[in-house]
Amino acid sequence: MQVVHTGSSAMRSARGLIKLMRPRQWVKNVFVLAPLIFSGEFTQTASAGRALMAMLLFCIASSATYIINDLKDIERDQLHPKKSLSRPLAAGIVSKRAAFILLGMLYGALAVGFVIQPVVAPVICAYMVLNIAYTFVLKHEPVVDIFTIAIGFVLRVYAGATALSVPVSSWMFITTLCLALYLAAVKRRQELLQSGDEARAVLQKYSVGLIDRYAEMSATGALVFYSMFVMSSKPQMVFTVPLVLFGLFRYWYVVEQLDGGESPTDALFTDWQLSATVLAWLGACAWALWPGMH
Repeated sequence: MQVVHTGSSAMRSARGLIKLMRPRQWVKNVFVLAPLIFSGEFTQTASAGRALMAMLLFCIASSATYIINDLKDIERDQLHPKKSLSRPLAAGIVSKRAAFILLGMLYGALAVGFVIQPVVAPVICAYMVLNIAYTFVLKHEPVVDIFTIAIGFVLRVYAGATALSVPVSSWMFITTLCLALYLAAVKRRQELLQSGDEARAVLQKYSVGLIDRYAEMSATGALVFYSMFVMSSKPQMVFTVPLVLFGLFRYWYVVEQLDGGESPTDALFTDWQLSATVLAWLGACAWALWPGMH
């Protein structure tokens, strides 16, 4: 019986370590592949390999930042009704020692990755420094916290471009920034509505009305700048604009009517219409940008 108990405890701890890395959040790192798609190099094996390697390194780096955040907030999370159960450190499933060991392993994997693909190292290091600053200082500053999250997405796109040595349109950068600001603002809105200002200290400095205006402005900017990017640089993709518009509408519906949006990742995985829209957009982009198609 003791052996069974030990094995079951080890399995629970292993699952906790995996959860600590938040693999569901890795979907955010798909932004690294944007330059691969829009440059039309996705049919080239070497280019696809470099872009996927950059995305893998971003997954490792983002997991490391999540662990640092959870280590720093462990006491606060233990007092939170949801995080005390869902966060492995706060729930006591994973010890601090195990978390530090995992963190060291992730940094070791990054070091190896930087040797393999050194060109993306400065961008990923900038991302990690930004997120450490966010964990300890910036997440307590209103507006700055939202922009910090959004800049992380811009760095993902830049890393993808750096890995391929391709230029990125300024329209793509500003579109990414606006879309990320929209998602970050909606996340803050839902946190404020669902958990009140006890979820995180910075929420005491926001109101739902203010965040709604931030979200509306950002969504409008994302649509306008994406449309300008398409019409000026990729006119063959003009038919993808309605898909983007529908995606924004559907996400806002999920937020308002289905009470989702606190986690954009969960909204994407649980709402089939949103998932189908993203897949349709990816397919449409691939068709429009396929070499020799036009």
